[in-house]
Amino acid sequence: MNIRPLCVTARAISLALALSGPAGAQSKAFGQHGDGSVPHDQFYWLEQINKASDVMLLEQKVITPELAKGIARAVRQTLEESDRPGHARPDVSQYLTLEARLVAIGGPEITRLHSGRSRQDLQATVNRLTLRERLLAYVEGLIILREDIAKLAAEHVATIVPAYTNGVQAQPITLAHYLLAYDAALARDQARAREAYARVDMSPLGSAALGGSSFAIDRQRLAMLLGFAGVVDNTFDANLVASMDVPLEVVDVAESSALTLGSWIEDWELQYHGPHPWLVLQDGSLTGPSSIMPQKRNPYGMIYVRARASETVAAADAFRMAAHNLATGMLDYKHGLADNALDKASGMLEEMHKMLNAVAIDPQRALAEVNEDYSTTTELADALQREAEVPFRVGHQFASELVTYGRLHELRASQLPFDEARRIFREQALRLGFARTELPLSEARFRQLLTAENLIASARVQGGPQRSEVERMMSEARAGNHEDKAWLEQMRQQLEAAQRRLDAAFGALLGP
Repeated sequence: MNIRPLCVTARAISLALALSGPAGAQSKAFGQHGDGSVPHDQFYWLEQINKASDVMLLEQKVITPELAKGIARAVRQTLEESDRPGHARPDVSQYLTLEARLVAIGGPEITRLHSGRSRQDLQATVNRLTLRERLLAYVEGLIILREDIAKLAAEHVATIVPAYTNGVQAQPITLAHYLLAYDAALARDQARAREAYARVDMSPLGSAALGGSSFAIDRQRLAMLLGFAGVVDNTFDANLVASMDVPLEVVDVAESSALTLGSWIEDWELQYHGPHPWLVLQDGSLTGPSSIMPQKRNPYGMIYVRARASETVAAADAFRMAAHNLATGMLDYKHGLADNALDKASGMLEEMHKMLNAVAIDPQRALAEVNEDYSTTTELADALQREAEVPFRVGHQFASELVTYGRLHELRASQLPFDEARRIFREQALRLGFARTELPLSEARFRQLLTAENLIASARVQGGPQRSEVERMMSEARAGNHEDKAWLEQMRQQLEAAQRRLDAAFGALLGP
């Protein structure tokens, strides 16, 4: 799947989020892809903030060019040291440890780097930088998953499958129609993520503890150097209020995807309850035998998705609970809880990607399952009203009694005797006071109305399962996903350009 955060390799650390699956299966850590890259840690972002602060403070004449150069050399040395095995990479809570190392390199004047700053705005800024990176990785995961759905849907525009309400078969639809419903939910999550990103992508830096400082801090310049679109205006809001509701919006988006995929997987897992499921996972790493029952093929791929979905919900709720009823300025919810929810969500999307690429669909078996029940009788009642002016409730009661008869005699819909259908219609018409007692359908039309193919082809409603509407929705879904893919690339290009500007400005401080 290769969800790609903006990341480094040698200077980044693993989040150690590998999770054990059933039968000893192991998921790789989130972000640990084939290229060995992982999301940036807090130390990396602290040092980027130090770079930006050094540049801005010199421009604002808060520090001298000579001191700016000394700070730059100290920052560069701590970055180089952090690449070596065994060297610490302090996070925001350990900022004073990092500062002590800078002082050891360049002397106490180095602490002027902290002019107009506090661990409060450092924490708020680092939180946004790490969350921003993970939010883009999550959006990429959604884009890839939606591409998987589009591919599978295109292969099954005509594949008829049963759909359920209240746990029982309701009406037949096509698999493409079913898949597009879940795609629509994920598209809404993409839209929510983009909206949330605009609020995440605002800088708190320069707010100090909560009321700013008397130093001439250029917050807009700091924001630009770190690739933010702007600043959170109110300094109290920047650190202490927005630090709660902005991440909450993000974890809610992650939780929304988890609820959608959890529901989807639960639906598909039900197919495994029968001896002849119409969808299975191909034998491989996502299936596994029982340790005692040789006939079993456990659908671990589905189980992994559902487990990650539950973990995402738990992680999102952990942030919510930690932030609940908490005085402003407290740190309970600020230490990576929102990041954790996005990490879990991205892992969930990756497991779903693997699962969709391993699923095998049996169209004949799916249609046979539809034909084993009576989910087409809705169209029988509809057609009686539409074609013969039979009031809907009369037609509905006739169809219901027809089903009762068929089940009592262990008949499929296609096996119902036409003479019995005529008798049942006559009885129900008399009972309900309908004047016309003869079934106003030929036997050929009666049997046609009881087929799933006819029900789907007869649909006229916008967004229905008929081919024309499915193909329209598929086209619009592809276009929307392509637009989101272009947006993602634009955001990443902007952040990469900002990183180049910061590195150039910082590099100029170092001199030849």
